[in-house]
Amino acid sequence: FRYLCAPIIPNQDDDAVFINCRSSSTPPHSYFVVQHILKMFVHILIVAIIHLCSIPSSSAFLPPSLKPPASSKIFSSASEVMPSNVQTLVDQAKSLFDSSFGADVDKNLPNYCVSAPGRVNLIGEHTDYTGGYVLPLAIGFNTVGYGCGSVVKKDSSESIKCRIVSTNNPVAEFHVSPSLEASTGSNKWVNYVQGVVLQYLPDLKEDETFIFDLAIVGDVPLGSGLSSSASLEVATAVFLERILDSHGVAYCSAKDAPLSEKQRKMERAVRCKLAENIFCGVPCGIMDQFVSSAGCEGKLLLLDCRSLDYREVSMGGENASSSDAPVLVITNSNVKHDLGDGEYPVRVRQCKEATDILTKMNPSIQSLRDATMKDVEAAAKSAGLEGVLLQRARHVVSENERTVKTADALEKGDWETVGKLMNASHTSMRDDYEVSCEEIDVLVDLAQTFGDGVYGSRLTGGGFGGCTVTLVKKDSAQQLIEYLKTQYEAKTGTKCVCFETAPASGAKAIDL
Repeated sequence: FRYLCAPIIPNQDDDAVFINCRSSSTPPHSYFVVQHILKMFVHILIVAIIHLCSIPSSSAFLPPSLKPPASSKIFSSASEVMPSNVQTLVDQAKSLFDSSFGADVDKNLPNYCVSAPGRVNLIGEHTDYTGGYVLPLAIGFNTVGYGCGSVVKKDSSESIKCRIVSTNNPVAEFHVSPSLEASTGSNKWVNYVQGVVLQYLPDLKEDETFIFDLAIVGDVPLGSGLSSSASLEVATAVFLERILDSHGVAYCSAKDAPLSEKQRKMERAVRCKLAENIFCGVPCGIMDQFVSSAGCEGKLLLLDCRSLDYREVSMGGENASSSDAPVLVITNSNVKHDLGDGEYPVRVRQCKEATDILTKMNPSIQSLRDATMKDVEAAAKSAGLEGVLLQRARHVVSENERTVKTADALEKGDWETVGKLMNASHTSMRDDYEVSCEEIDVLVDLAQTFGDGVYGSRLTGGGFGGCTVTLVKKDSAQQLIEYLKTQYEAKTGTKCVCFETAPASGAKAIDL
């Protein structure tokens, strides 16, 4: 039977069987007649099975009121339905692709579509670049990329180039080369794409390169602290992975054995972080790229930024459906920041200087992740850790402790403890790390003093503007949102934007 089906169901493990059969003495003519008949029977059988498998699911026979939305499309597995906002972004990306590239597109190149979410960090701020703990979640705001591309042989012509366009930016072109230089001025956004492309270039042979056209749209608010840049990087990475997969190209780090899906997500996050560090000049940690790549629907990730081990954390466990179960409300202050040109690099340097002092006192402390509050207090007394450096160390070390405690309390449904830890985190960020601002402090104070229903509130993200995250009882969420909108505008003259969120899934390839 294996021999008869060989052209239909190849099996590399049975090559010896096929070879022996084919090298045996020639069988009689009647044998080939029987063989042909049986092959036809097998073909018919397989076609029938495929046809049966393509019959619509039971949802096709449901009353209209119970059917899934007609616009829903499968992501990359039969169990996941595309959210309506992602479908809208996909349609926008296709439209942008057509209007930007149109007749110039190489019709022979396959099309790909990908998405990657932004993120909110519940707690664990400015700890990732010192190898500490963070507790983020992916959110339902995404960057979507739609385009076509391939791996091609290099040549000396100018025809092999990559073109990208976004909703707010015109078409930019570049040739992929290890000597590619970062863009400046209004075109700096291109660096987040180019930097990722360079991270995937070593996967190709020396005489190969990428060629692609890519349209990018998204609904992650820019400069809000919700990681629009990481979302763009990870979406670009998944797009390149689709191109590599279609050409049978493996990660250069996985030539001996293929990576598991979990390992791929981790590798992707590392590459995107390096792209932002090296090509974009932002000394960020890995949290943003990691949760955008590996986020899990319904779960937060307690991530160890040193080992990249992580634990999925549910909100409440058995208490998730209790009457006082909370939701997360995100409030965008509409005060924007630029981490690359602002205070972020200063904080990174200060943490390094604080670490050097602690290391001299205790060589086992290689980063602030290794220190305890007792170490910080001892260094303040006898090792010259003082002033701003003392403040920075105190925040990072105490924030690591708060993050681990928050994950444990969250799983137990101990909302009061989670709220207190969130409030303490904001105080530390405001006073010791000094990354808050007047508008953010107004929002946090409004939420914390709202009354019954709010457990805790804090700045989320890099700081110097951006968003707050508030843990609030579900029944009180809408009332809180209206209160924040009214009072924030009255106090600052600026409108804020609020929305409820829940943990969403990470980056995906979208089946077209």
